[in-house]
Parts: sequence; C-alpha cells; structure tokens
Amino acid sequence: MLSARLIKGNFQDSVTLMVLSRDLSSLPEVNRVSVMMGTSANKDVFRETGMWHDDLDDATPNDLCIVIDAEGEDAGVADKVAAQVEERLAAMAKGGSKARYPVARSFRRACDQLPKADLALISVAGQYAHGLAKEALDAGLNVMIFSDNVSVEEERDLKEQARERGLLVMGPDCGTAIVGKAPLAFANRIPQGSIAVVGASGTGLQEVTCQIARGGMGISHALGLGGRDLSEKIGGTSAETALDFVAADEASKVVVFVSKPPAAAVRAKLLDKLKQLGKPAVALFLGDHPDRRDFGNLHLTRTLDEAAALAVDLARVEEQAASVPAVTAKGIRGLYTGGTLAGEAAQLLAEALDLSPDAAHDEGFMLRTAEHRIIDLGDDLYTRGRPHPMIDPFGRNEMIHALAEDADAGILMVDVVLGFGSHADPAGELARAVEEMRAARGDKAPITVIANLTGVSEDPQDYAAQAKTLEDAGILIADSVRMAVLLALRLITPARAETAKASPLLSEPPAVINIGLRGFADDLASNDVDVVHLKWEPVSDKTEKLRRMAASLI
Repeated sequence: MLSARLIKGNFQDSVTLMVLSRDLSSLPEVNRVSVMMGTSANKDVFRETGMWHDDLDDATPNDLCIVIDAEGEDAGVADKVAAQVEERLAAMAKGGSKARYPVARSFRRACDQLPKADLALISVAGQYAHGLAKEALDAGLNVMIFSDNVSVEEERDLKEQARERGLLVMGPDCGTAIVGKAPLAFANRIPQGSIAVVGASGTGLQEVTCQIARGGMGISHALGLGGRDLSEKIGGTSAETALDFVAADEASKVVVFVSKPPAAAVRAKLLDKLKQLGKPAVALFLGDHPDRRDFGNLHLTRTLDEAAALAVDLARVEEQAASVPAVTAKGIRGLYTGGTLAGEAAQLLAEALDLSPDAAHDEGFMLRTAEHRIIDLGDDLYTRGRPHPMIDPFGRNEMIHALAEDADAGILMVDVVLGFGSHADPAGELARAVEEMRAARGDKAPITVIANLTGVSEDPQDYAAQAKTLEDAGILIADSVRMAVLLALRLITPARAETAKASPLLSEPPAVINIGLRGFADDLASNDVDVVHLKWEPVSDKTEKLRRMAASLI
C-alpha cells in the first residue's frame, strides 16, 4: 500500500533527500521510501517509478513529499517515517548552524556578505540553474554549473553572455574544477604547481590531475567545461575562454587539454588555438589516433596517463629553461655515441619542427638541415681504425672543439653512456671538451649543452658522481632523449610576451557563492576558501510563469 505525507515549506537539496530515501528504505516496516521536493519534474519521477499518490497533486516545489510503500494499511508506519525525516532534517540543520561560513537567504544578501565573490557554484535542479546563472553573470561572477538537465539553448545563451562579459561558464553538468586552492564539486587535494588543466571530461580531468600529483608536480588550476561544450551547437565557447584565461595566467606554465571526442570543426579550432597559446600544451581527445603527434609547442597524446606524464616532463623542462641564459643562436647540434639515441633525437626533433629525418644516414647523419644536425658517431665511418666513441670519446671531443667556430650553433645535445665496457669517466671527458670549446668560442653566442645520462647507480662509473661532474661543468642533464629534445626546442623558441589581461578568477584567491548542495560549501571552507552558502528555495511554478510573463512585457 502507498501512503504519502507532505511537509509544507521545507526545501532540501536533492542529494540530502536521496540519502534519506535510501536510509529509510532499509527500515523493516517498509518496502520502499521516496523523498523528493514537489517540483513538476519530481512528480513525473514519482509517476514513472510507481510511487505516485494523489496527495502529491497540490505539492509545490517548496513542499517535501514523502511516499511510503509498505505492507498493510497501518497509517502509523507513514507517520513514523515522516517523523524520522523531520528528525534527520532537524539534526542536519542544527549541525549546519555551526558552519564556519555565512549563510544567506538571497543572492543579493550573499553578494553583500562576500563582496569580493568572483564565482558562483550552482547545484540546484536543472530547471532553475539558468536563471541563477544569469543572475550571477549579471553581477559579474564567473559560474560553475554542477546541475544537469539544462537545455542546449540555455547553455548557449549563458556562454554567449559570459563571453561578452569576459567571464567563464563551466558546465552545465560540470562535475569538477579546481581554481587556485578551491576544490569545486568533485575534486581531489592536488598540490599547487605550474600545470593548468582544461577539460570537457570530469573524471578524465580528475585522473590527469591526480597523475600529475603522483608524478611529483602540481597544478595551477583545473577548469571543467561540461560535456556539451565541444559539441557543434555550443562550439567550444567555454573552452576558448578557459584557454585564454590560462594563457594569460602567470602561474600556468604548461597547459593540458582533455576531452571526449569533439565536433570536427571544434577540434580544428581548438588545435589552432593551442598551437598559438605561447606555452607548452598537451592535448588528449579520447579515441583520437593522430598520425602526427608533435607540433612545436603542442603535443597530442592518446591516454590519460600519457598526457599527465608528458605534462610533468614539460613542467620540469620549464623549470630547467628558467635557469638557463637566453639562447641566441638557434642551431641544434647532436653528437651521439649511441645510434638509437641519435635516431630518437632526430625523429622527435624532425616531427616537432615538421622536418624530414635523413633517411640515407650518410656519414652518420640522422638529421641534416641548414639549421640542425644530429650525428650518430657510432657509424662505421667514425669507428674505422679507431675504438667506438663509448670506449674512447676522442673523436667526439674533436668535433666538440670544432663547434667553437660554428657561430650558428646554440644547443649541443649529447649522450653519456655508463656501464661495463664504456669509458671509465665519460662525463669527465665530455666536461673537459666542453670547457675547452667554450674557452675557444670567445665572444660568439654561447652554446648550451644538454646531456642524456644513460646508466644506473650500480654502474662502475657511479651514476651520481658522473651527474655531479656534468652539473659542475654547467651541462644540463635530461632524464630521457625526449626531455632533451623538449628542452632544446624550448630554449630555441622565444617565450611569447603576455598580451592578454589576466582574469581575476585565476590571478586572485577565489571567493565563492555556493548555491545548492551545502556539502560543497563545507569542502570549500575546510580548504580555507572564502565562501557564502546561499540557502536557496525555488519559487512556485505559477510564480515563475508570472515572472517570465512580466519580463516579456518590459
């Protein structure tokens, strides 16, 4: 038998009521309990799930509807369930009164209590989200809409308004974001750092930020977009705004973009924007398998962990590049004792610069252009009548000395290979050759040397001692050939001066007006974020219709 109870004028958020419904459904006296507000949409849910009761006909969006499915006709069961609902809600309200943040009853009052607010976090029923978001935009706030069931037309309207005002709308159906140190909705406690993440994939954004943290780096911001932003109808409006924001943000040195497959036209537009970002960028369009993956500053990846790992490497490259004097000569020279290492360096460099590797490998050249040259010194040409350069680096040392007269050279990439059979002190040999070359170079543009150190601590040459020898000689150490190439490219690419004005949303500590789920306000306060919780209640359907009619007459 179904019975119902109404609690008039007692608005509660949907998550609280879902938890109540679950807990009360476990009572032995009932088969099922459903507790929802009396909105039109919720009344439809009662009907669709077989829990409709005629007593709900007159319920308003502010009335709490309790429907109980129990055996028999004992009205006491329904009274007991209703009493438990009121008891639970009273206990929650008592706990909420001890919150460390202010609570407001109107949007205007919330703004008065937090005048520096720059973001509204909205998690109400979707039918009300558009109006609240519009009110926030009109007040000059950026918006994150956790709510779903917002129409495409309403989403487009909000995002066009935001673009005109220089604001960002994240969502609808945006489940996660982190602005500075503010965790918004579903978010993890990620250390702050230099990597900005922009995503139209909620759990994808979370996974990438967590992998970045486990990789030893942190994020500046993580901006969600909502799942429809990259659709043809929305056109990536918020994605473009978010990328503009992080491009102008001084704390964001590397940018990661993660999304489910976008519309073709939107994908092309985003790729162009990422290439012009002026910062190293990583992009992952899930399910995409690009033939070419490196475009100068832009790197395309295929998996979440690959995107995170590459972002970590790029962030470390940025740290290294910041400690090196500017490179004026732009030619890259690679002198490798290992053929495979030379081949990988040539391949990565060629793809990033849209060049063609040397297919013939004449004279050991893996890459030979007017500006850049990568040579495998293990080629037969260089080992005829002399030991392999890993055994005796004399031949490479001579070629390093010759760079003293190469005015176009700005970067030298080399390998230092440890292990049995190799020279007893390859780092020492390289350091001496570099020192002599620099002395002979005189007033010419200095050459920055990047070494890929191949070995482990147990090798007879002692990895740590070899690394110290290189560092003492002013030689940069890359953890891999890929990182050596990334660093070389970063050094020969002049940093673009910031031209756009930084958004206050990213450049100042966030201040949030939370509208909807109170738990989000609790999380913000626990992370020392300034927040006001707006205890919002919907107007009745009739009042809303009258409001819209009046607005249409103005």
